[in-house]
Amino acid sequence: MARRATLRASDADREQVAERLRHATAEGRLLAEELEERLEAVFTARTYGELDAVVADLPGAPAVRRRQASRSLSIPHPGVIVLLVFLLPVIVSLLIAAVVVITTLFTAWAVVLAAAWWVFGRGHRHYGNRYRRSLHAYGRWPAGRPSGPRPRPWV
Repeated sequence: MARRATLRASDADREQVAERLRHATAEGRLLAEELEERLEAVFTARTYGELDAVVADLPGAPAVRRRQASRSLSIPHPGVIVLLVFLLPVIVSLLIAAVVVITTLFTAWAVVLAAAWWVFGRGHRHYGNRYRRSLHAYGRWPAGRPSGPRPRPWV
């Protein structure tokens, strides 16, 4: 505690002590004249030791300061740690599984589309010259049309 007493106090620390004095006056622990004297001492104080001396006879001032400091450095609740340790991998695994399922469905869809295009969408079928000659022989192939493969439509 002696080390803290020699440290320089900030304006925020002085304001905090002044607020504590105002609350003590509102509670009836200090008179208005005492408040003025102590506020003057607070705003001229340079170290924590001088500030602590101003509020030494008031209940709860140093304890409140220690409790606030200990809360700011507190460890999270063990339940939160357990949730993070066990639920975080589960959530990450579920996300990875969802990505794998979506990728698998997309790949299967692409394979089905490619197979359908291969079977149904490659244009007309070429039956070869033998089939064309037989169509010419039986009169089913129009005489004005060339016997080569038909041009593919642009549609």
